[in-house]
Amino acid sequence: MSTVQQPDPRDRPARLTVGVVGAGRVGPALAASLQLAGHRPVAVSGVSDASRRRAALLLPDVPVVPPAEVLARAELVLLTVPDDTLPGLVEGLAETGAVRPGQLLVHTSGRYGSKVLDPALRVGGLPLALHPAMTFTGTPVDVQRLAGCSFGVTAPHELRLAAEALVIEMGGEPEWIAEERRPLYHAALALGANHLVTLVAQSMELLREAGVEAPDRMLGPLLGAALDNALRSGDAALTGPVARGDAGTVAAHVAELRKHAPQTVAGYLAMARATADRALAHGLLKPELAEDLLGVLANGTTGTTGTDGTDGAEGDAR
Repeated sequence: MSTVQQPDPRDRPARLTVGVVGAGRVGPALAASLQLAGHRPVAVSGVSDASRRRAALLLPDVPVVPPAEVLARAELVLLTVPDDTLPGLVEGLAETGAVRPGQLLVHTSGRYGSKVLDPALRVGGLPLALHPAMTFTGTPVDVQRLAGCSFGVTAPHELRLAAEALVIEMGGEPEWIAEERRPLYHAALALGANHLVTLVAQSMELLREAGVEAPDRMLGPLLGAALDNALRSGDAALTGPVARGDAGTVAAHVAELRKHAPQTVAGYLAMARATADRALAHGLLKPELAEDLLGVLANGTTGTTGTDGTDGAEGDAR
């Protein structure tokens, strides 16, 4: 029985040579993903030893060269540098003649749209902003995580289809973000993802202090369920002592944190106030219970207790 030979991705039309300027955690992963779609990485720039190791791991046999040489070799250039570095890099590349007419320039900053690439646009470059809404490790697992990952896409109208096509080729889901909305979009992602890492790390430290031998194993199912509930139900998923109005429990928490981890008190109070506001607005926190709770959150020292002498908690993990 004969077998049907699958087409090689490299034989598809319009395959591009790909270069990476800035071999941090993001650039090599995106280039490796584009390689799986049939494009051909040809050059990467990186200064630190860590950058060179990442490039060697994810893009083996791709030469490491200066940024201008990357642009000279590639038709599609990924500018994967820190946000604050990006404007100066683009201006410098445009001023020195490194950008060629018709060359695709893609940055991955969440903060900026395509306007930051205007210096390149003025000399004929084609600007695309493709921000993967994903955290990266700098290892091959990142390429797998791009499957189904949302990308914040911003580009001139005539390049929108090209931008979205590149995202789809990487296995991602394009989400159009208007230029003026990029800072708000990025703030939203940072609020959720970056602060989540801080909260989880603090929680694990406190559990170790409380004598828990495997805080990650304890938190995994709880936080997984909380995240799933929040994504499904939004504010209706709020639970715990703040949403219930258990001022005594919150006061006990603050007292223990002051004793064992004073650096966490400000964050706990700030998040508790935000939770209380949302619980009140959505009718989850009864107004008659909110007064004592808000008093605790205002000064972090006093609160009421249950009539049986307990702190009013219900004894679960909410």
